[in-house]
Amino acid sequence: MDHLRVDSPRVDSPAPPPEFGSDWHDPLTAAPPVHRPATRSCTLTLAEAQFRDFTPYRGGYAPPAGCGRPGDWAAVVLRLDGKVKGRQYDRLGNLTLGGVEILRTSTPQPSPDGITWSVEKDVTRYRDTLARPQPVEMLIGNVVDATYTGIIDVKVTLTFYAADGRTPPAAPAGTPDRVLPLTGTTLTTPRNTERLLAEVYATGSGGGCEEYWYMTVPDPAPYSCKAADGPNREVRIAVDGRLAGIAAPFPTVWTGGWSNPFLWYVTPGPRALDVQPVTYDLTPFAGLLNDGRPHRVEVSVAGVPAGQAGWSTPVNILLWQDEARTVVPGALTRYGATDPANSSVHTPGTGPAPEHRLDTTAGHSLTVAGYLDTSHGRITTTVTRTLSHRSVHRWTDGEARDALEAAWTDHETVTAGRNTTRTLRTYTMDGETTVGADARLRTVLTLGDRADVRALDGGRETSRTRLDHRYSGDATYTTGVPRDQRHAVGTTTERYRLYGTGGCHDRTVSTAQGTVTEDRLRC
Repeated sequence: MDHLRVDSPRVDSPAPPPEFGSDWHDPLTAAPPVHRPATRSCTLTLAEAQFRDFTPYRGGYAPPAGCGRPGDWAAVVLRLDGKVKGRQYDRLGNLTLGGVEILRTSTPQPSPDGITWSVEKDVTRYRDTLARPQPVEMLIGNVVDATYTGIIDVKVTLTFYAADGRTPPAAPAGTPDRVLPLTGTTLTTPRNTERLLAEVYATGSGGGCEEYWYMTVPDPAPYSCKAADGPNREVRIAVDGRLAGIAAPFPTVWTGGWSNPFLWYVTPGPRALDVQPVTYDLTPFAGLLNDGRPHRVEVSVAGVPAGQAGWSTPVNILLWQDEARTVVPGALTRYGATDPANSSVHTPGTGPAPEHRLDTTAGHSLTVAGYLDTSHGRITTTVTRTLSHRSVHRWTDGEARDALEAAWTDHETVTAGRNTTRTLRTYTMDGETTVGADARLRTVLTLGDRADVRALDGGRETSRTRLDHRYSGDATYTTGVPRDQRHAVGTTTERYRLYGTGGCHDRTVSTAQGTVTEDRLRC
């Protein structure tokens, strides 16, 4: 599992200062470490650069010679080490290998004295790309001037773990035979494809209102961020013009989010530094795509105002091939989609201190099925996905008070032959920002990222994992004054619980004024 590298849990914590100073603890999270096999390993540098502007780093990659045959590794782990000091916004970055995006990240905001951080990610699923020499490109777009002085200094390495007699190569079920970047909108797949996934690193960002898409409102409601259809967003993928997959985007809060960087200096929000892709199972369409001709594959984000930028949606196509067949024929056999439901109702405020309210309810369902005649028989794959979104947004004139309570669900069932995987995802956000007459801005916010994944064989459960990742924070500072006069205070608590067939991880990290006050590992 991907994670932000952290120090070992500590027992004793120093007393926090009365307010934030010029330095604080380096960023950390409660997420579990990436699994590393106890085998021979080789480490190489993939990229090393200082980002001052929007000039990308470009280099080359070749697989290591000392860790077994390329592609037959037990695991491959990517690590990003970063450092920055001074003043700087959070910045979005990505790294591609042969055009395949293998990391999407954002940066923490620095202290005047400087911070360091590390992100680690299991990239074994990209072994096809890693098995051959490739061009490397990395960009963390940045602006450095007299005000924003932070130069973002990063180094990215790959560590390859060799397979041996006790540790076999990574299981084929989790590592595709081919990984293709979708450049443009045209895709031609190998004709013997028997499983097909698309992963989309969808992010709403860039400093405009789509960075806060979950708080946009339609006209005529008086609010600073507008969207004609309200705050609902849906990431869609289409094959030859037909809707092929739907997903709820994760409501990422970047490290300057909710107008309050003091919430995120030490404890970034869930997924902020390691963006996880939206994944679609497109296997029902493989019979259509296996005809050897180019097909149109397009990704869109429903709900974005017409002509407005702010979303990035790079796509990787993951393919598994039937080695015993040169052509795997098949057909799409079932297709059913509900009409998307999306309602945003504005209730104007009244009285001397009017409070506006926007109630949003949205939903969408899609079911597709298709068969493939493989060398091991006819396999029918059925994919059902159901989305829902409910939110209540309240704000006053001038937005001196701005509050949101929202929940998104993304339920998916994939059945291929006897095997079924059911994934129930739930994302939550409950927060409020207020600005008082004394110019003190306070943000109180809780975030949730939950998932329940069950695998079944003929109706019998074979594995189950449950994720419950929660963040809560409360931070206050004085606006409109120099940094050293903000008198900022803030507390945060993050708890990451992951339970499954293979064990458990339960860790809590709490902070106050940039000092870690609790770091507890329960299992």
